[in-house]
Amino acid sequence: MTQEFVIGLARQALETMLMVSLPVLLTSLVVGVLISLFQAVTQIQEMTLTFVPKIVITFLALLAFGSWMTGRMLSFTRTLFENMPYWIR
Repeated sequence: MTQEFVIGLARQALETMLMVSLPVLLTSLVVGVLISLFQAVTQIQEMTLTFVPKIVITFLALLAFGSWMTGRMLSFTRTLFENMPYWIR
């Protein structure tokens, strides 16, 4: 294994990790910003107002994107295991 190969494999792993986590993190970020704006406008400083909607939206995002996320991770893992005999030589 060369240094370029290891760096390329690490880059591919990081790209896969970012792509898999992006939908859930992005929906949580958008909901958090919207709730913060609502709190700033109405001056309501209730902690459960921020916590509960973000948890619900995160769960819904996991339900919506879960199969795609799992497929992406399985594809990366399958590629690793299929090519491992060629890399060991």
